[in-house]
Amino acid sequence: MTVTATSVDEPEQLEPQARPVSRVVRLMRRLAPAVTAALSGVLLYVSFPPRTLWWLALPAFALFGWLLRGRTWKAGLGLGYLFGLGFLLPLLVWTGVEVGPGPWIALVVIEAVYVALVGAGIAAVSKLPGWPLWAATLWIAGEAARARAPFGGFPWGKIAFGQADGVFLPLAALGGTPVLGFAVVLCGFGLYEIVRLAVETRRTRAVRRGAAAVALLSFLLPVLGAFAARPLVSDKAENGTATVAVIQGNVPRAGLDFNSQRRAVLDYHARETERLAAQIKAGKVAQPDFVLWPENSSDIDPFRNPDAYAVIDKAAKAIGAPISVGGVVEKNGKLYNEQILWDPQKGPGATYDKRQVQPFGEYLPMRSLIGAINDEWTSMVRQDFSRGTEPGVFTMSGTRVGLATCYEAAFDWAVRDTVTHGAQMISVPSNNATFDRSEMTYQQLAMSRIRAVEHSRTVTVPVTSGVSAVIMPDGKITQRTGMFVADSLVQKVPLRSSETPATRVGIAPEMVLVLIAAGGLGWAVTAAARGRRAGDA
Repeated sequence: MTVTATSVDEPEQLEPQARPVSRVVRLMRRLAPAVTAALSGVLLYVSFPPRTLWWLALPAFALFGWLLRGRTWKAGLGLGYLFGLGFLLPLLVWTGVEVGPGPWIALVVIEAVYVALVGAGIAAVSKLPGWPLWAATLWIAGEAARARAPFGGFPWGKIAFGQADGVFLPLAALGGTPVLGFAVVLCGFGLYEIVRLAVETRRTRAVRRGAAAVALLSFLLPVLGAFAARPLVSDKAENGTATVAVIQGNVPRAGLDFNSQRRAVLDYHARETERLAAQIKAGKVAQPDFVLWPENSSDIDPFRNPDAYAVIDKAAKAIGAPISVGGVVEKNGKLYNEQILWDPQKGPGATYDKRQVQPFGEYLPMRSLIGAINDEWTSMVRQDFSRGTEPGVFTMSGTRVGLATCYEAAFDWAVRDTVTHGAQMISVPSNNATFDRSEMTYQQLAMSRIRAVEHSRTVTVPVTSGVSAVIMPDGKITQRTGMFVADSLVQKVPLRSSETPATRVGIAPEMVLVLIAAGGLGWAVTAAARGRRAGDA
């Protein structure tokens, strides 16, 4: 009896110890995909500027593909949302620097929905032959939707904008940001497929040649295409050169409170221009053909305030060259974010009104609803800015300068149409003072580098508080300032008039990729329906 009692009692003593271990293991297994989805999104974020780890986008998408392949669309929806949160939460943290976490969290929660829908689509097409192709086109379709809605879209975080230092960069000249982003995502999914098939082949000792060929092509074709596109990238002058001066006047202090120091901001930019004029007169710096001031360098309307008019006019006469001045101007009761071409002899002339104004920054959608939630937010945007209607191209000392003001640099159309309207170089006047020393200015600088290659144009970035820069048509930065310092950059830059394939075809590559995505998704839905009917039969 003693032996029998011992044999019965032993399992009863071990079982309570075994149960907690199995529960922990089961819980970890359930949470592992969700945690991996969020961490792979963080990995994608780390590939973005100011870091130069562009290649991390490939393993990020390889992990994303591993998580989604073979899953249901519902699982893809949830994992895609977590991937989007992991990517966008740290990427867009700068949006809450001065206004608190509320708007930042709200923006990310909404934007991550697009990534969730893409995740659901990728899970659906992952069962199709050649799934990396369909999956990559779905990602670009998601970016196309994000760039258009809601409130005019928010393209920040396009995969292309993280590739300014990468080997895929020349593809921007071939087909713009959609083709560049597609290549990166396809290469990442192809990387996963190669690893998956290698593991499968080692286990089964059977080679599926068709699947292996698709995997290799998915990985290699984007890389080979990037090298084949390199002849499209050039910094050679086609229409001579121009000597340009970029002015960064700085602001009295960072944050939203800089707006209360509007006259000081104008004075700072005039002072830096006059300091540069003194250096030119002393023979230390070359005489510029024209001068570029940043967005909001004169938040005081010079057409309504004679003192502001006099300050700008004095600076233009001192430097002896036309200046593009960023002003806040009221016309017919409407407010505009305007660039003003200021001639040292004739005074103000041509103007460009910003067309893609920033929601919640320059105008407030659903003002009454938002005011009911938090009236402090409505007080930050007291009066909405109106939109311009015409592309901005100034003729400055014989040079055609295209203008894409700050936020507009994120939108493909807003930069492209300056080139199709004759711009020989591009300027992106910006104001980043409200975002302190966050990564925002570096992310925007990377966008301007992509635009330089996309359209094969010199791009200048005059910023109120930094980082201002001069970018060659091959995407290389030749000069840059620090942050929150007064400084100026003077450089002879190449002027170009030829159009890249990306400039010529415009929106066409994006639309083709969206149609391919729709075709792949339709095929997946049809195949799933047939499978269900066959199972029922």
